[in-house]
Amino acid sequence: MRAIISVANREHLDELGHALAERQVTIFATGGTAAALESAGVAVQPVSSLIQFPEILGGRVKTLHPHIYGGILARRSDPAHMRELEAHGIGPIDLVAVNLYPFIETVAREDVSLEEAQEQIDIGGVALIRAAAKNFQDVLVLVRPQDYEPVLQEWQERGEVSQETRRRLAAIAFQYTASYDTAIAEYLRSQDTDYFPEELTLPLQRIQTLRYGENPHQRAAFYRWGGLSTVKDYRPAVATAEVLHGKELSFNNLLDLDAALAAAGSFVAPTVAIIKHTNPCGLACGDTLLEAYRKAHAGDPVSAYGGIIGCNRPVEADVAQEIHQLFYEAVIAPDFTPEALAILRQKKNIRLLATHAPIDPSTLNAQIFKSGRFDIRSVSGGLLLQTADFIGEHELEYRVVTERKPTLEEMTDLMFAWKVVRHVKSNAIVLAHKLAVVGVGAGQMNRVTSVQLAVEKAGERARGAVLASDAFFPFADGVEAAAKAGVTAIIQPGGSIRDEDSIRVANQHAIAMIFTGRRHFRH
Repeated sequence: MRAIISVANREHLDELGHALAERQVTIFATGGTAAALESAGVAVQPVSSLIQFPEILGGRVKTLHPHIYGGILARRSDPAHMRELEAHGIGPIDLVAVNLYPFIETVAREDVSLEEAQEQIDIGGVALIRAAAKNFQDVLVLVRPQDYEPVLQEWQERGEVSQETRRRLAAIAFQYTASYDTAIAEYLRSQDTDYFPEELTLPLQRIQTLRYGENPHQRAAFYRWGGLSTVKDYRPAVATAEVLHGKELSFNNLLDLDAALAAAGSFVAPTVAIIKHTNPCGLACGDTLLEAYRKAHAGDPVSAYGGIIGCNRPVEADVAQEIHQLFYEAVIAPDFTPEALAILRQKKNIRLLATHAPIDPSTLNAQIFKSGRFDIRSVSGGLLLQTADFIGEHELEYRVVTERKPTLEEMTDLMFAWKVVRHVKSNAIVLAHKLAVVGVGAGQMNRVTSVQLAVEKAGERARGAVLASDAFFPFADGVEAAAKAGVTAIIQPGGSIRDEDSIRVANQHAIAMIFTGRRHFRH
């Protein structure tokens, strides 16, 4: 038997080399791989000895030759193929262990040049993998170091590697090269203004298989975008956060954690968001994280039970002590102090996740606008892709449309509420006072009902609060309901054919109202 090995990732390479040598497999390897095998004490021959031609162009051409591809692609069950190999002096190749240049890791660097990226586009390695995978019945193809040990064990126990395993390895190999090509295409079009190419593949890597989906009868798995490292990535994300404590995360936990991260990260000041079913039931800013937590919890203490918390500052002992008093499913934050971890770990099941990266608008925007990172929704028979719903503060233009202008305090709360309403399911209404949410109306089929729900949640706290609406008021009844509850200022996109009716009602009640011209639907 003969094998070709050419790997950029040399994890477990020495174990593979020794195992093949013990099975009397003749190993051919490319330059760097051959040197690594030799240093591990494995006998190896250069790939160039197969073709009697040296590597050229700085290693760009080293395996592209009929003596290699003929040996891989020949069907052992086809007598004509085997006669051709013999006629041309080509020996069969039975195993190909190849993984590719680190293109993804290279382009993840902020300072990478186009020339550096191009040099990490593997040509020969991809061709070797595809050739071996095409002929998987006769050739073993290994692209992942984690597959070496189980394949070698099966070989040892059965005396051969089964067709089922060979077929599975071929599928892994084709997916591997597809993901690699996807990363290259994504990088090369990263400067294009065309967000949505005619054909698109998405680079995804499975993190884990989940116990179930939204409901126990649904199967589910968790993937991250290809190219994102784990906790070393400087951009905060649920998919790269480190789980410090707690039981296994569920599908619904992950959705709520993402909502918590996005909501808390919308603000620069110390902020805590408490999420329930992807909606913020409590959200507040404060001079300290402890103050923000207390204000957020006070927003809706009943709904906060069993919620998920997002913090945009490291959690210290004082905040941990407050959280520990109540039941929460999970907390995500930039980090946790040792004292905070000691307190929170007293509860066996609470999940604690650290992004090890700042959680704020600038870092989240870097994540959102990284090339190819779409907001994706599934529909029957396809996917809907869109860019993220983000508008920077410097991009927000508004105009006062009522006789009374907002006071400075109202204006501060209006800007706060406008950021919050983006994270609430439509039809979305948020009441806020002193940089804290006091009432939320979410997911209703008409806007006036959302106002009524938000007012009901707020109770007496609605008096003196401001209101944010994610879309325009189609009728003046929503403004009327807010006025009766004591709301003093409103921020909304405007654009209804009945805007004048809403403005008239606002003026009648001395409510200040501003239009943004921007909508924040979240279905």
